[in-house]
Amino acid sequence: MTIFMPPASLSQDWQQQAKFYIEQGRFAQAAELYEKAIEIEPAQYSYYWQLGLLLLLQEQEQEAQTIWLFALSEIDANQIDAAIAELSEILHLEAERRVEKQEQTTAWAIRQHLREICPTNITNLLSLVSLSIDLELLTDSTFEEIGLIQQLTDPTEEIPLQYLLNVFQKLLQTAPASPSLIKFAEVATVLLQDTIGLVDAILSGILRFGFSHRNSKFAIELAECALKINPDHTEILGLVASLHQIAGNYDKGIEIARRRYELSHTLPEQIYSNNLLLRGFLETGGRWQEAVETAQHHRELLAAIVKQQPENLGSTYLTRLLNSGYYLVYLQDQPKQWRTLENQVLEFAQTELQRHATENGKQYIHHKRDRTNKPLKIGYLSHCMATHSVGWLARWLFQHHDHNQFEIYGYFLGYREVYDPLQTWYVDAVDHAYKFNAGGADTHLEIADQIYRDEIDILIDLDSITLDISCQVLCLKPAPIQVTWLGWDASGLPAIDYFIADPYVLPNDAQSYYSEKIWRLPQTYIAVDGFEVDPPTLRREDLDIPEDAIVYLSAQRGYKRHQDHARTQLQIIKQVPNSYFLIKGIADTASVQDFFYKLAEEEGVSRDQLRFLEGDPSCQSHRANLQIADIVLDTFPYNGATTTLETLWMGIPIVTRVGEQFAARNSYGMMMNVGVTEGIAFSDREYIEWGIRLGTDAALRQSVISKLHQAKRTAPLWNGKQFAREMEGAYQAMWRTYLES
Repeated sequence: MTIFMPPASLSQDWQQQAKFYIEQGRFAQAAELYEKAIEIEPAQYSYYWQLGLLLLLQEQEQEAQTIWLFALSEIDANQIDAAIAELSEILHLEAERRVEKQEQTTAWAIRQHLREICPTNITNLLSLVSLSIDLELLTDSTFEEIGLIQQLTDPTEEIPLQYLLNVFQKLLQTAPASPSLIKFAEVATVLLQDTIGLVDAILSGILRFGFSHRNSKFAIELAECALKINPDHTEILGLVASLHQIAGNYDKGIEIARRRYELSHTLPEQIYSNNLLLRGFLETGGRWQEAVETAQHHRELLAAIVKQQPENLGSTYLTRLLNSGYYLVYLQDQPKQWRTLENQVLEFAQTELQRHATENGKQYIHHKRDRTNKPLKIGYLSHCMATHSVGWLARWLFQHHDHNQFEIYGYFLGYREVYDPLQTWYVDAVDHAYKFNAGGADTHLEIADQIYRDEIDILIDLDSITLDISCQVLCLKPAPIQVTWLGWDASGLPAIDYFIADPYVLPNDAQSYYSEKIWRLPQTYIAVDGFEVDPPTLRREDLDIPEDAIVYLSAQRGYKRHQDHARTQLQIIKQVPNSYFLIKGIADTASVQDFFYKLAEEEGVSRDQLRFLEGDPSCQSHRANLQIADIVLDTFPYNGATTTLETLWMGIPIVTRVGEQFAARNSYGMMMNVGVTEGIAFSDREYIEWGIRLGTDAALRQSVISKLHQAKRTAPLWNGKQFAREMEGAYQAMWRTYLES
């Protein structure tokens, strides 16, 4: 037996010395040792693998390839597979080490060479995708270039399923939408169908693409990959129904919501599914009778959950209860009955969510803080601080905040990963901005923790029950004072201390059915300094309407198309000669047309008097195009809010029907705050009368227009700075009350 003895030029521990050099990053010295070793023992091929790697680490890629190919060409055919496996393992381990050292670029280069040597190594291909994400090198062609999808479809080796899941999760959370990602998802979901964690990854991806990225189409395609494996997965079906509704695929959204309801066997599941179904019917703008029947069933379901108060409901079911009553106010103006039921549902859900949080060690204890000569810390919690109705309106308070007296924190929920100029403006307008992504790792517990750590004195909720995660956060009471403002009616959460209103938007007896204390500002609960307006893109001649005609307009979403109120609008058209009715708003076009044509026939109004308008290129164009109308007809029992402000700003008379609930009194309060009472109706009869008077009396119309223009100089509605001082005064008074309590 021949024993190899290293020559004098290599010490006994030369490999330890080489390892030391490598750890120090002295690759050239280590390479010299391996070169000498090869001279002495040319048949020891592992030395070639190490030498090539060292050359690669010195960015001598061509030289590295030459060394490896030379060695492989010298190896016997029956040993070549083992040699390639040995080289692959060396490169794999070195790439792993480079990742641990945060040297992703080097790791990526090593893995590219490993791919050339062993193109079917699935672990390496998956690692290349992961590194490409880290280095922002991932493109739609990456999957095809490296052959990953082909290898997953027709593998020549065992697929590491857990690693495949990890990379899939990373793609869904960080990669851009692309056709290749869908192809990858189609293959990955089949391979991972029995792997724990797949559904969570898919759901997270759907939330990210559908909501943070505002890409409903891609999110639906992603969901359909999972539904091919399990077509009855209720969680995915719920999101897909919602996304189809957002994308305007109303019938499809209703179909999937109905299917989900059929698969729902528990009361909480039925409530969630029925809520999706109700939303679908309302959004179409024309399926009124189905909406009424579904709403009645929904009230019965909510009353049942209040009566039963089931124990041990999971946090998911409880969270869904928080906004389960949102759509009922579109159908009836009965705030006492609705709010009583809503308050009971929210109290039950909050109690159980707080219990869950306590079990997770989350219980926030507030000690009264001395803010003498220090600014109060005000936090705003919302997903609407962006291009959204709330975003357009709330910005003036942010614009005029006194940062010497108030330190402003913004907690952005569902932060949009696409460029949104108004969202960017809000981030710049606050002193501290926290961005929480839809479908990301940020849970309501983590958001509440951040608010608590920031020692926020007053937390302002801009979402009410329109967003579940904001309700979850508020349930935990991370701030000593919590207030709902602007985004909607009050939620009914016991954890909310105050609801901001004014002398008009709620009736005098409203406190009897509100769980929150109503804080009435002296004049108005909202004020803006104005709106940006582009040149109009719509003229009467485009709609074949004579210049001397009287044009009425109703521009609202399908939700607000109440059948009884639509009849009153058509009765006005019938009684005003040479009049036309323009109908605009996000809804199902065919459904809305059928809805109004049927009612018009019943009321004796010619179809030729109706015009259905497409959406405008921008909010600024929408405001300009309002000028095509002589009179705007408001909806009921859910008035306009932003649309009413825009109408008044553009100087157009409006007819509104005043009700009892918050949603039925917005326009009333805004008109009172510009000093215009012409057009305010307290009954259907008055609504019709005002509509006819404004349509037939040109002098009356001109008088209202003149008042609206004059109001821009003095009205509280158009004084954002004064409003900011009144809101800040309310905050200071709330803080004093808290300290004295």
